[in-house]
Amino acid sequence: MIPSVLPTYNRAPLQFVKGEGAWLIEADGRRFLDLGAGIAVNALGHAHPALVEALTSQAQNLWHVSNLYQIPQQQALADKLVETTFADTVFFTNSGTESCELAVKMARKYFYDKGQPDRVEIITFEGSFHGRSSAGIAAAGSEKMTKGFGPLLPGFVHLPWNDHDAVAAAINDKTAAILIEPVQGEGGIRPLPDTCMKGLRDLCDEHGILLILDEVQCGVGRTGKLFAHEWAGITPDIMMVAKGIGGGFPLGAVLATEDAASGMTAGTHGSTYGGNPLGCAVGCAVMDAVADPDFLAEVNRKAGLLRQKLEGLVASHPEVFEEVRGSGLMLGLKCKAVNIDVVNAGYDNEVVIVPAADNVIRLLPPLNLTDEDIAEALQRLEKAAKQVAAA
Repeated sequence: MIPSVLPTYNRAPLQFVKGEGAWLIEADGRRFLDLGAGIAVNALGHAHPALVEALTSQAQNLWHVSNLYQIPQQQALADKLVETTFADTVFFTNSGTESCELAVKMARKYFYDKGQPDRVEIITFEGSFHGRSSAGIAAAGSEKMTKGFGPLLPGFVHLPWNDHDAVAAAINDKTAAILIEPVQGEGGIRPLPDTCMKGLRDLCDEHGILLILDEVQCGVGRTGKLFAHEWAGITPDIMMVAKGIGGGFPLGAVLATEDAASGMTAGTHGSTYGGNPLGCAVGCAVMDAVADPDFLAEVNRKAGLLRQKLEGLVASHPEVFEEVRGSGLMLGLKCKAVNIDVVNAGYDNEVVIVPAADNVIRLLPPLNLTDEDIAEALQRLEKAAKQVAAA
């Protein structure tokens, strides 16, 4: 008999009932150190006072009215994003998947309105993940994502990761955009080198096409900049955002320049829940914290400390781990052992880590974890590594 919850997840046998900062409390009372943050969602950890206050204060006044009306909280959050990024305009969604759908529509509508309706192809890359909608799985193109879900949405060109010559050769008179994650998350914590990011921006400028960045997982302070592309000193035309921007509340956004968004006029897109007062009130509180330069400086300091300790862990357990990779507090441990075995050993030692492709485990802790949390994390990861090695 099928369960009442559709069984599309292989869930761990854990039931978390409370969270405090970087910690999760299981129903049986055990305290787990959370190095997953809900897959890079809980940017400020669990039960952060500012987010709790923003949510409860707004909930006492107004939850939802729909986008038929002006929403002050939405305007406030849009203004914060425009002020602190490349963007001129913002559309709010509920998830990264929805952000992907709009980004694809926006790019194609741009060229349609420019009198180039055949420019519909979007270049994407091996190992990518852009959500699980029809556009998202077609963009990724991997068998794991697409098998059994055909016919796939056409118009995506899949290329190897980090091959500039292949990108240059693939651009033609049907190309509308390049879509890429500055740091692949699900693909195994693979950062795109800054020189390659600059090269993609140059190609887009040379050929008059759009650069779309998927910063759903690597954005909102995760790499030590507000958005990961800032490390390369470039700006996109369109950017997908979600996860961390809501701090745990379902919230996403598409940010764009005025030019790139020019085709999206009244009636071309919509969302019933997107940008509602509750979500945007929380988003404003997240931005107030994460966009602070002092906060980002601390992210970088703690990222350096954590990475240093992880390098020591890898050196101590070469039979379990190969290398540390990633940027900021978006780190991966490439494993020699089976990564799921390491994840399960983490559970046994009350530390939460997240699997990814390429036999990697992801460490995506709250951005405000403490030095004490980092020290405790290494102790628990050390125990997990010893457990895997012994097995």
